Amino acid sequence: MKGSCLCGSIVYEVEEFASEIMHCACKTCRKAHAAAFNTAAAVETSKFKWLNGEDLLKFYESSPGKYRYFCGNCGSQLIKKIEGRNQIVLRVGTLDDDPKKIPQTFIWASHSVPWLSHETQLKVFSESEIK
Repeated sequence: MKGSCLCGSIVYEVEEFASEIMHCACKTCRKAHAAAFNTAAAVETSKFKWLNGEDLLKFYESSPGKYRYFCGNCGSQLIKKIEGRNQIVLRVGTLDDDPKKIPQTFIWASHSVPWLSHETQLKVFSESEIK
């Protein structure tokens, strides 16, 4: 599977996930991604490689030993590395290819924002219907 940042300057490839896909609602993920939750999956470092733009990567140490890597051009969060682990945490939303899996877990649910709805009663519009 291939993925990229918003501006397309950084491109990566993942052979397979080492975990199921999960949503995380911890405060750190919410703030880092400016969203109600982040969607991620673990990947063995040997199953991940940068194809283009690795020199544009920047990182932020969000807590001791936890590094969040993002594109220095567009700011897209791409992966997280934790010192001493042979896995990275991939931001699944940056995949360009369908992983052919759906999220199975929601972690840090106790940190969920009160306005987040898990119901399916939302109005749904395609991009051509948005004015």
